[in-house]
Amino acid sequence: MVKGLTPRSEDYARWYNEVVQQAELADYAPVRGCMVIRPYGYALWERIQSALDRRFKETGHENAYFPLLIPASFLEREAEHVEGFSPELAVVTIGGGKQLEEPLVVRPTSETIIGHMYAKWIKSYRDLPVLINQWSNVVRWELRPRLFLRTTEFLWQEGHTAHATREEAEAEVRRMLDVYADFAEKEAAVPVIRGQKSETEKFAGAVASYAIEAMMGDGRALQSGTSHDLGQNFARAFEITYQTADGGLEHVWTASWGLSTRFVGAIVMVHGDDRGLILPPRLAPYQAVIVPIWHGDEEKALVTEAAKKAYAALSDFRVKLDDRDQLTPGFKFNDWEMRGVPLRIEIGPRDVAGGHVVLARRDKPGRDGKSTVPMGDLAPGVAAALDAIQASLFERAVGFRAAHTSAPTSYDGLCSAVAEGFAHAYWCGSRECEARVKADTTATIRCIPFDQPAGSGACVVCGSSAEKRALFARAY
Repeated sequence: MVKGLTPRSEDYARWYNEVVQQAELADYAPVRGCMVIRPYGYALWERIQSALDRRFKETGHENAYFPLLIPASFLEREAEHVEGFSPELAVVTIGGGKQLEEPLVVRPTSETIIGHMYAKWIKSYRDLPVLINQWSNVVRWELRPRLFLRTTEFLWQEGHTAHATREEAEAEVRRMLDVYADFAEKEAAVPVIRGQKSETEKFAGAVASYAIEAMMGDGRALQSGTSHDLGQNFARAFEITYQTADGGLEHVWTASWGLSTRFVGAIVMVHGDDRGLILPPRLAPYQAVIVPIWHGDEEKALVTEAAKKAYAALSDFRVKLDDRDQLTPGFKFNDWEMRGVPLRIEIGPRDVAGGHVVLARRDKPGRDGKSTVPMGDLAPGVAAALDAIQASLFERAVGFRAAHTSAPTSYDGLCSAVAEGFAHAYWCGSRECEARVKADTTATIRCIPFDQPAGSGACVVCGSSAEKRALFARAY
């Protein structure tokens, strides 16, 4: 165990904060609730960006950028939206040393400013659909901050699209949720549950909200990406209309969707252990680290030359050659384990003499995770090991979720279940039953999963007839 790292079983929250800081992902900023994303953490975010951006462009979306400052009157034009965000807003009232005629809101999300621009750009059915994504920062005043998971300022992407029909907008909403799920499971090795948010939990101003929900290493849920059907709410508020093919005038149908730097926190909590991070190979800033091991100048020259050859042979991978002279191999092992590098490549004098290297998997500490590979087969050997690690992390996360998921049929059973993990239980749809669960357990309805059993059942709270099961869990 890394010295000074609190075991997860002892204090999970403290473990999380220590890992984020000791692995140099982020640190606390001078302003309460804000964070500094350090180079290693930002490199991980860049990998997330790249994986998502590729998917967005493959589905026809283009990137643009909209202002950070939004006239306060814009938010007031959509009543439910402003009511939902009012407690979280940061407002600028002075600019250039003078009182502003109209206060400016620091962007909490961009539906309003983008709606204003779409009203200028969209005139005809020929202009539709509009498929735009923005990579940006947003500010939401956070009362209980936690690095990556809940910060006053965070980075994200927000997609905003406009369509001619309700059906097209709904298809977009579901398509982008599938994009998020595909990214989470294939790139981050994080299994997710797709579903619709309850009326209580939906996005302010939306007709319907959908989410992917993931189980963290302590059994809690994390909303990891959302997609919103905005209907014509924002189109009516901002008069976004288009001329139809037959000469009529209609309001557009809009959608929005977003995923933020909180997903970095998801990766930490789903895969990390008492030695630190474990990063999925497809997203890790470094997929492998080469650690040369020697005693004395003669061995150093021999091993260093072999390490450089190994580094050159792995040009198709993201590899780090750790040739720091002043540090011991043991220190380097612990350092890179803390940082979650998926694969360590050890090269010592005996390895050079034998014409091979030792591969050590981060997901399997000790001898079980070690193997030798001939130097001539290094690239295919590393590729196979990384694929195995990626698959293993996903399978392990799926297994953990299954072991901490239940389907209670009584209210007492539900209360016990959400203390340990996820609970799938029938819910009648009433806000009263939803509120009672939250008051008694702090658990909320994370979503109504798309994957539903056949038939119906009794509401786990009140016993009345229920058509669907909801996913209940405590959440971050």
